[in-house]
Amino acid sequence: MSPDSPQGQGSPKPHVKALNCPKCGASITLRALGQGVSVVCESCHSILDTKDQQLQILQTFEKITSSDPPLIPLGTRGKIRGTDYEVIGFERRAIVVDYESYHWHEYVLFNPYKGFRYLTEYQGHWNDVANCKELPSVDPRLSTPYGANYLGEIYKHFQTAEAKTEFVLGEFPWEVRVGESARLTDYIHPPRVLSCEQTSKEITWSIGEYVYGRDIWSAFRLGGNPPPSVGIYENEPSPFSANLTAVWMGFAAFTIALLAIMIGFSLSATNQPVFQSNYQFNRGESGGEVSFVTDTFELGGRTSDVEVTTSASLRNQWIYLNYALINQDSGEAWDFGREVSYYSGYDSDGSWSEGSNTDSVVVPTVPPGKYYLRIEPESDPRHSTLSYSVAVRRDVPVASFYGIGFLALLLPAILITWCSASFERSRWSESDHPPARIFKTESE
Repeated sequence: MSPDSPQGQGSPKPHVKALNCPKCGASITLRALGQGVSVVCESCHSILDTKDQQLQILQTFEKITSSDPPLIPLGTRGKIRGTDYEVIGFERRAIVVDYESYHWHEYVLFNPYKGFRYLTEYQGHWNDVANCKELPSVDPRLSTPYGANYLGEIYKHFQTAEAKTEFVLGEFPWEVRVGESARLTDYIHPPRVLSCEQTSKEITWSIGEYVYGRDIWSAFRLGGNPPPSVGIYENEPSPFSANLTAVWMGFAAFTIALLAIMIGFSLSATNQPVFQSNYQFNRGESGGEVSFVTDTFELGGRTSDVEVTTSASLRNQWIYLNYALINQDSGEAWDFGREVSYYSGYDSDGSWSEGSNTDSVVVPTVPPGKYYLRIEPESDPRHSTLSYSVAVRRDVPVASFYGIGFLALLLPAILITWCSASFERSRWSESDHPPARIFKTESE
């Protein structure tokens, strides 16, 4: 609800008239004096013609002991879109779908300057409803399976059903009847719903906008809390789809920025070789101590990453190397272990292989200085001498870091999209066009 109060308009002055029911003599108050068409006696539940000075009885119906009385009592006043309205009528209606009844409530609101307005409520879901200012157009080409155009906005068909009036109370701008049926057709463009109500006498179009129960309670200053909403309503705005476009636009922008950073660092990286040496390992010949240190090498320039590559001539063998990259002057060390293994063979499916003769690891943010490697190799003692080489390069471009960054950006976007799709699937599962036949998100 947003304030749009007309200039010079204050709270409407109540224009009421007290009459007596011609059937039971109970007092009847007319709040929409001169504009109402029928009123219901709260005592005997006779529907009376307010256009007749004698309050002609139009219909009588048995009083229904209801467990769902009006949530907003008749006579309650509240502010809708900056205008004061009074609740003057209440109606309970129902449709039957697959032999199951669904009930909802409609409230008639009145302002002597603005006329009539309506609120609908179904399982805690509310809509602020007004009569259409223009006649919508319905065209099968507008939407799948068909839709309506109102003020240039396309609405998708949601449901068509026969609605029956079960209970009425208060005053109405039409000749209301209990048991009267109407054909209702709803088209949606969340948070709005376009409704067509067709009887044997007339066709009425209305436009509604979803309103949260807490806003209704605040507008009418009702006590307690509104009933919690159940499920997903036909025109309930999705908490995900509203931000879906922004999420993917943000993802695209950050991905482009990440790609630009990757290209920039790749072009500026020196990828400089600083050390390379070949070694052999045989546990039987090396005795008890197998660790050793390499010659010293220098890492010049700025602080950068360092790549250590191990290559070995293996055939159904493995070698594991415990590394330590050690700064000769400060003694600061980076410890890590790497395994190189390669296996191959033949089976019923043909040849197979796993592993590789080469392994690389990147040590990030290593300051410049003089360094050496401490290497402690391990292998299966049953194997003969293994030959391997160790190479060190500084300031190498590393695409994997950017891949992790890309995934960190992609996963939230996918999660929000999945939540949005699930929300829409739940919405349309209650329609005449369930997801098995048609499903499109609001963003399409």
